[in-house]
Amino acid sequence: MSNMKIETKCVQSGYTPGNGEPRQIPIIQSTTFKYATSEAMGQLFDLEASGYFYSRLQNPTCDYVAAKICDLEGGTAAMLTSSGQAANFFAVFNIAGNGDHVVSTSAIYGGTYNLFAVTMKRMGVEFTFVSPDCTEEELNAAFRPNTKAVFGETIANPALAIFDFEKFSRAAHAHGVPLIVDNTFATPVNCRPFEHGADIVTHSTTKYMDGHGAAVGGCIVDSGKFDWLSHADKFPGLCTPDDSYHGITYAEKFGLAGAYITKATAQLMRDFGCTPAPQSAFLLNLGLESLHVRMARHCENGQAVAEYLQQHEKIAWVNYAGLPGNKYYDLAQKYLPKGTCGVVSFGVKGGRKAAEKFMAALKLCAIETHVADARTCCLHPASATHRQMNEEELIAAGVPGDLVRLSCGLESKDDLIADLAQALEQV
Repeated sequence: MSNMKIETKCVQSGYTPGNGEPRQIPIIQSTTFKYATSEAMGQLFDLEASGYFYSRLQNPTCDYVAAKICDLEGGTAAMLTSSGQAANFFAVFNIAGNGDHVVSTSAIYGGTYNLFAVTMKRMGVEFTFVSPDCTEEELNAAFRPNTKAVFGETIANPALAIFDFEKFSRAAHAHGVPLIVDNTFATPVNCRPFEHGADIVTHSTTKYMDGHGAAVGGCIVDSGKFDWLSHADKFPGLCTPDDSYHGITYAEKFGLAGAYITKATAQLMRDFGCTPAPQSAFLLNLGLESLHVRMARHCENGQAVAEYLQQHEKIAWVNYAGLPGNKYYDLAQKYLPKGTCGVVSFGVKGGRKAAEKFMAALKLCAIETHVADARTCCLHPASATHRQMNEEELIAAGVPGDLVRLSCGLESKDDLIADLAQALEQV
């Protein structure tokens, strides 16, 4: 469906039923799959044939939904994972291991920062974090001979910094490494990173893609554009034989279009088992069918709330890239002309204590760790998702202690503003 509009892809892509087959994606709730001969199954284990033998690696329901997201992003191959964290881990670990290095922006989700700075560091992968606003000289200075990738978020959570694709992709490709971009907040409805130089895209599908807080999940999409063999010395996992699959060299056997995702499935999913349940994939697909409609409403509500808060006397600052004068307004107009997302960050005058009092007075907006679904929710990140960071790290990540993150849902914008107004009266 590559020639179809994205609205049509949200509804139709990924699964085409045959005559008399179910119109909705079938839920293949089975751990295993039957074959007539051992030879037929052996071909699957040798990666000589396509098919399914164990749902820890692949499942038809999950693959239907991965195919839809792949089409939405304009990629060549994709895989679902059990969470967005798993997606980001797989995306990096698929090409970087013990002794390797990765460059990442500092303005990323707190859980991802912890994954990179703590857990993957224990695995021998070192990260250098740079400001999303760094100069090209500062960015290039962060690279090392053992650098294997660059990582960033289209819209940083919760700092809401807009990623400068051209700057980061130019640096990544000059150093012979791929650019990995987490596109969770923007979704392919509002931004398609491959069109701006990204090579690999990840998602926490738990957010806008699911849209209803019903199922945790993640996804990795490969653009099929990065030439692994041209940088074979940097990526031996893709460009040298894999002894666990009888000496297959992924980049040679599966080409640019399939090597990266095939390796991630055949190795990482096989060994880590971070696969989503078919039922979760089914629920995700229901969300995807309305993604193009919902994102427009989220952006409308986010813009209205941001404009209201910007004029309120008890608000110290508002961060929303849709506001003229915002430091990322021009980048947002360049990369996200249809809108950014429904998430607004702001500070209540009086600092952390005032922010906590404001949140306690909310009635319609719920205090949750979640973000980006149909219901409006609110969070104080320094006390929750980013609480593992010290004060210096919080500032570097664009998450000051007084920051409140408000995720505008699908309710009436008038009701949302009314709830904010009555809560601010309590401060």
